Amino acid sequence: MHVLEMVNISKEFPGVKALDGVNLKLNKGEIHALCGENGAGKSTLMKVLSGLYPAGTYGGDIVIGGEKMQFQNITDAEKAGITIIHQELALVKDMTVGENIFLGSEPKKHGVIQWDELYHNAALWLKRVGLHISPDTKIGTLGIGQQQLVEIAKALSKHTKILILDEPTAALTESEVAILMDILNQLRSEGVSCIYISHKMPEVFALADSITVLRDGRTIATLDRKETNDDQVVSLMVGRELTERYPRVEHTPKETVLEVRNYNVWHPEKRSQLVIHDASFKLRKGEILGIAGLMGAGRTELVSSLFGAYGGRSSGEVLLEGKPVRIRSVADAIKAGIALVTEDRKRQGLVMGMDVKTNTTMATMSKIAKLGVINDNEEIKWGMRYVHDLKTKTTSLETPVGTLSGGNQQKVVIGKWLMSDPKILIMDEPTRGIDVGAKYEIYHLMNELVEQGVAIIMISSELPEVLGMSDRILVMSEGKLVREFDYREATQENIMQAATGGK
Repeated sequence: MHVLEMVNISKEFPGVKALDGVNLKLNKGEIHALCGENGAGKSTLMKVLSGLYPAGTYGGDIVIGGEKMQFQNITDAEKAGITIIHQELALVKDMTVGENIFLGSEPKKHGVIQWDELYHNAALWLKRVGLHISPDTKIGTLGIGQQQLVEIAKALSKHTKILILDEPTAALTESEVAILMDILNQLRSEGVSCIYISHKMPEVFALADSITVLRDGRTIATLDRKETNDDQVVSLMVGRELTERYPRVEHTPKETVLEVRNYNVWHPEKRSQLVIHDASFKLRKGEILGIAGLMGAGRTELVSSLFGAYGGRSSGEVLLEGKPVRIRSVADAIKAGIALVTEDRKRQGLVMGMDVKTNTTMATMSKIAKLGVINDNEEIKWGMRYVHDLKTKTTSLETPVGTLSGGNQQKVVIGKWLMSDPKILIMDEPTRGIDVGAKYEIYHLMNELVEQGVAIIMISSELPEVLGMSDRILVMSEGKLVREFDYREATQENIMQAATGGK
């Protein structure tokens, strides 16, 4: 008997059929990967399972241990042993680890919280997930990886039988990912079942026992991980063969458009701390310059300082088309023809409550306004242009950008900066958290921009992406530019060796 069966699950929103007869079966002690492009229905299906969408708002049946269940809310699902951990962690930063683990289910006696018991039990659950910290530590002082483990400890404290993880490694370092995988393998051996949503194929194939692929709200296939490969899964996700995951084009770099000489950057708060040491490099018109390195190497600090957005003081020379420039603010950077697609699009790239049109035009108001008055027709024209050019999937220009999939949100960010006619486009983690189909479209767009003469700097933590798209690759380590490779000589091994301080 399966521990869980989801049978013919259907869910509609106004004008959209999000789920159309989806089926999913889960065994005890199984890690079951759920794959599909953004908008395929993965998160909607899990919201049905976890009680976020109550019984009666969807069609089909949820069967647990042979019994049909009807959840009216998250609490009902948790009582049945189902817990979901969202990509955006639901922890209260100002509360302690112990308070977060038992929030809403604190041990009480005569209505009074038993704090000693709470912290004693919290320590036991932290030990279970291998997190060696005091349970009275404030959540806000922990890194994302440790917070993720607190979420798992919280889930286990509710005696979870089915653990749902939605893109759990999006913001984790490689070492944190390894810790998470070890814990999930341990939970599997103890009989806990896991539904694992991820765009990262190496993780899926390292962890999963089975893989279910969704596309356009339908179940396309359920596969035994040992009998498939990532190319087949990707093909099922997008509905077509991706013969080249990274569509490399031979670019012809031209004159130098940006030169950085002996550039130093200091921390904005710890003013004596140097975060970028004596960086020097050149960027040429019509090329993609990749920057690789481990998290914390200084890649984001370097480019955000060059864009005038970091806040810490800097020294050294920056030459744009051979002329010295001093960029003190984002406005200076935009005037100079520099644009930055930030790594955190939700917090730094978009205003999530505003619509597609406003997000597209907000960085270049001079093109749509005169004397401070916005020309609505011009705003619509520019918004339509980039929705069309970038093939952004949205029901209208008035759609709140927060309701779009990750890939379509990223297209709105890119459209916003293309409207500024940049000479230099800096892309920090341009495909983080988006599906393979949207990634492919963004790679093609990058090639088109380079052909038009735009110079691109691309930061990526995914080495295959750096190797697949860059013409040249700079490697950073501990705030220093330590190596430069032509893409023909670069390998994952020699980049990692440079990034970790090797010769």
